[in-house]
Amino acid sequence: MSKIIASAAIRGAHKIVDRAGKKWQEAMDKWGANEPVGFPNTAYYLPIIYGILGIKVEKLGDMEAALKRCKSLLPPPVRENHPLPYLAPALDAGMATFFAEEIIEAIRYLEEPDFYTKQEEITDNNIWLGAADDVILRKRGIEFVDGTAPGFAAICGAAPDAETAKKIAQELQAKNLYVFMCAEYDNKRFSEQLIEAGVQIGWPVRLVSYGPDISAAVFAMGFATRVAMSFGGIQPGDFRKVLIYNKDRVFSFILPLGYVTDEWYANATGAVNWGFPTIADTPIPEILPTGICTYEHVVSNVPHDKIVPKAIEVRGLKISVAEIPIPTGFGPAFEGERIRKGEWYLECGGGFTPMVEWVTSKRMDEVEDGKFEVIGPEITDMPPESRLPLAIAVEVAGREMEEDYEPILERQIHHLINYTQGCFHNGQRDIAWLRVSKELYEKGFRLYHIGSLLHAKLHQDFGRIFDKLQVKLYTEEDKVREILAKAKAVYAARDARIEGMTDETTDTYYSCTLCQSFAPPHVCVISPERTGLCGSYNWMDCKAAYEINPTGPNQPVPKGEVIDPVLGQWKGVNEFLYKASRGKFDHYNSYSIIHDPMTTCGCCECIAAVLPLCNGIMTVNREFTEMTPCGMKFTTLAGTVGGGVSTPGFVGHGKYNTCQRKFLIGDGGIKRIVWMPKMLKEEIADRLKARAIEVGVPDLPDMIADETVGTTEEEILPFLEEKGHPALTMEPIM
Repeated sequence: MSKIIASAAIRGAHKIVDRAGKKWQEAMDKWGANEPVGFPNTAYYLPIIYGILGIKVEKLGDMEAALKRCKSLLPPPVRENHPLPYLAPALDAGMATFFAEEIIEAIRYLEEPDFYTKQEEITDNNIWLGAADDVILRKRGIEFVDGTAPGFAAICGAAPDAETAKKIAQELQAKNLYVFMCAEYDNKRFSEQLIEAGVQIGWPVRLVSYGPDISAAVFAMGFATRVAMSFGGIQPGDFRKVLIYNKDRVFSFILPLGYVTDEWYANATGAVNWGFPTIADTPIPEILPTGICTYEHVVSNVPHDKIVPKAIEVRGLKISVAEIPIPTGFGPAFEGERIRKGEWYLECGGGFTPMVEWVTSKRMDEVEDGKFEVIGPEITDMPPESRLPLAIAVEVAGREMEEDYEPILERQIHHLINYTQGCFHNGQRDIAWLRVSKELYEKGFRLYHIGSLLHAKLHQDFGRIFDKLQVKLYTEEDKVREILAKAKAVYAARDARIEGMTDETTDTYYSCTLCQSFAPPHVCVISPERTGLCGSYNWMDCKAAYEINPTGPNQPVPKGEVIDPVLGQWKGVNEFLYKASRGKFDHYNSYSIIHDPMTTCGCCECIAAVLPLCNGIMTVNREFTEMTPCGMKFTTLAGTVGGGVSTPGFVGHGKYNTCQRKFLIGDGGIKRIVWMPKMLKEEIADRLKARAIEVGVPDLPDMIADETVGTTEEEILPFLEEKGHPALTMEPIM
C-alpha cells in the first residue's frame, strides 16, 4: 500500500478521533452520562458501531466504550523508516475514523437538533438530510436487494463547476445508482452545485445531500451497514459478514472531487474495509493491486467525462440498462422528479384536461409491433405551457396474453413515464396527470417517444406474456373521450372480477419468497383475499409474475384440503410452507393474529398488534413514526416480529388487506380494529367505509381511535366505550 496514503489516512484518523474525544467530553460535562443520544427513528442505534462492534450506543456514557476501541485501533503515525506493512494499520485507522465520526454526528444531533431536515427531501432553508431513518431504509434499502439500485457513489467535495457536477450526477442516476454527497472543496459543495444547476436533490431522485462536512460520509457507510443487517440477516457485531456482504452485494465506490485532505484519506481507507474503492479526479498516489476490493483500491487523475465509467469498471459493477430510444436519461432515479409551474412545456390531465391510460388485448393480425401513432396535435404543434387532452392506448397481442394481465401492464405506464428524465406522471387509469418539461422538449422529446419507451420496456420486462405491442396516443378531445368511455367500462369489469374473487372459489394461491434474502424462513402465501405484506403484490400480480418467470419467487401453491376455513389453513399450503421455509414451519393461519399467524418480514406496510385491555387490535403503517398503544413504535415492532417469524399477537399486512373480507376474520375481522393512525384511516377511508357498511357497522370508521385520541390503551378505552365500539362486546380476544 502507498506509504503516502497510509501516512495521510493515519494522520486524518488521529485528528478525527481526537475531535470526537473532545466533543464527547464537552457533551458529558454539559449533559451527563445518562443523556439519550442517537440518530432519529432508527432501531440500529449508531449503525457502524452497532454493526461492527455490537455496542448499543443509547446514552452519552455508552460512547466511552466506542472511543476506547477507536484509540486501541489507531496505529502510530507512519515514520520515515517504518518497518511494518502499511495496509492493516491504515484499514484500522479508517475503521476508527467511522466510529469517531458517528460519535461526532450523534452529538451534533444533540447540540443542534434542527441542523438536519430528518426527512426525505430538502426544504427551502435546509438542504442537509442527515442520517436516513428506518422508514427510508426499508423503502430504499430493498432496492439494494432486488437490484433496482445496485449501489451508491459517495461524492466528497465539488466538481470544477455546476455544469460538470450536473453531468456526473445524471450519469450516475442513469446507471440507477444513488449519489451520497458530503464535504467541501474550494468553498464549494457538490450538492450546492446541483441546486445551482437547477437539479432536484433528495431521496426521491437518489441525490442525497447528507451533510456539509466530511464527517457526514459516515451516514453513507452507516446506510450500507444497516442494509447488511436488515436485508442480509446479519447479526450486530458480526463485522466480517457485514463487510463481506457489502463487498459482494452493495456495489459502491468513493468519488473525491478536489484536493484530498488527511481526513478524506482516512474516510477512503475506512471504506476499503467494506470493499468500496476510491476513484479520484486529482493526481493522488494509486493502489492498483487487488486485495480487499474486487479490483484496484485507489485510482487517480481520472477526467470528469470518464470518471463514472471508470468507477463502475473498478468496482466490478455489471449494469444492464436497456437502450430506450428517447433523447433523455431514463431510469428509476428520475421517478421522484417534479416539474413545477413555469417549468413545463405541455400538461395533460390532472383535472385540467381529460386523460386516460388503457391496455387492451387484440388479435395478432390487429397489432403491428413497434408502431406508434399520435392521432391529433403533437407537442411541436403547441406553444409553451399548453394543455392537451390525452389518451394512451396500448394494444397488445400474443398467444400467452390473457385479460388478467392487462392491469399488470397498465400499472407499469406510471412508473415508466416517470423514469423519463423531464417527465412528471401521477395517477393512473382515468385520473392520470402528465407534464413534459421545457428542457425535455428542447432535447427533442415528442409524444410519440412515450410509445417507443413503453414498447421497449414492456417488451423487456414482460415479453413472455405477449408478442406484439403498439401504442396509439390520442390528443383530440372527442377521440380521447371515446377511448375514456371504453376504458371505464373495462375498469368496472376488472374491479368486479377482482373484488368478486374469493379464497373459497380459488384453487391455486401464489407464494412470494422475494424477502427470504433477509428473512430466510419467511414465506408469503398470497390469495385473492390476502394480499402480500409489502402491499406490492396481489394474487393477479403473482399470477402474471409466474407467467413471466416460472422459476422466480412467485410460485403456484395448490391450496388442497381445507383444514380450518375460519382461521385460513389448508393442507396444500402447509406442505408448500414446510418446503419453502426449509422445515422451519409446517403450518400457519392466514386469517388470524392470535393462532399461529403468518410469518412477518421487515418489508410489511403495516403491523397489527393485539390490545388486550380494549379487546381488539391496532394497526400501524410504516410512515407513522410515533408511539402506538401497544407500547412500541413501528421500527421496534418491525425489529421484534420481522425476520420471518410467526408471533402470536402480532402480524404484518398490506394497507389494501386491511379492508379485504378475510382480514383477520378468524379473530373477528375488521370489527376488532380499535386504533390506527389518522393518516392511514384517511388513506383507506373509502374502502374502510364500504367494508364497515358491509359488516353492519356503518359508523365503525368514526369509532376507531387514532393518535389524536391517545397512544395508550388507557387513553383510548374511554373513547371506545363512549362510541360503543363493537370490539368491547365481542368474545375475549385472548
